[in-house]
Amino acid sequence: MTSGEIVGIVLAASVALFVILLGVPLVKLGKLLDESAATVRTFNNEFAPILSEAKITLAEANKQLKRVDKITEDVEQVTTNISSMVAVFTASVGAPLTKVAGILQGALKVFGKRR
Repeated sequence: MTSGEIVGIVLAASVALFVILLGVPLVKLGKLLDESAATVRTFNNEFAPILSEAKITLAEANKQLKRVDKITEDVEQVTTNISSMVAVFTASVGAPLTKVAGILQGALKVFGKRR
């Protein structure tokens, strides 16, 4: 065996070792890509039902909000009606009561001075 053959064997062994050392990360990278693809597939398969359930939930929430809006409008209308009734009652009963109170106060002043 000559020195050229020994250098050739060492060089070939070095290249083989380099290929092996480079191949291990490539194999791991391939496994990572396979796992990533499987994860994406699983996500795609499970995302559609989740999205449809979210759509149904949102529709139900919108129905409830419409009901709350209707109830709020009804309460506002009732409050307005009660306010109007109180104003009418105050105007119809309050004015005569004020006059009666004024008359009574005047009478008390007149009768109070006589004593």
